[in-house]
Amino acid sequence: MIPGMIHIYTGNGKGKTTAALGLALRASGAGKKVYIAQFVKGMHYAELDALRKQPKITIRQFGLDCFIMNEPGEKDIAAARKGLETVKALIHSKKYDVIILDELCIALYYKLFEEVEVLCMLQSKPVETEIIITGRYASEELKNAADLVTEMKEIKHYFNRGILARNGIEY
Repeated sequence: MIPGMIHIYTGNGKGKTTAALGLALRASGAGKKVYIAQFVKGMHYAELDALRKQPKITIRQFGLDCFIMNEPGEKDIAAARKGLETVKALIHSKKYDVIILDELCIALYYKLFEEVEVLCMLQSKPVETEIIITGRYASEELKNAADLVTEMKEIKHYFNRGILARNGIEY
């Protein structure tokens, strides 16, 4: 049996979720079952439409709206906690080969749940399960628990010229 690894895609650059979704597509093409839990995200993104057409990929959002400009409320915390509990159960069910925890690092950064819970979940994962974690601000403890850490570094971004997020590219 080939062991599953823990990946982290973090940093201030663009492409963390995109990299995870690319891996999901590749895994699906290889016959693997993929579950994507999007923490913090609750708005409609174009990837939802595309991924729902993939029979081996399941995607679910555990965010309500975009609170990033404000502090998260009790409902945001409850939604994230529900997502974490769902993911814990799925990891141990062995129903999925690959589990993507999109924006988990942001959920931790905003203290929607405790990092120790996540670290315990990662330590107890089945050997064969591949886990991908995305989001800015990955902690050193989380990075140490991973087998692969990629940091997306912003060098230049058109957002700084006033160009807003574009459908099909950023959302």
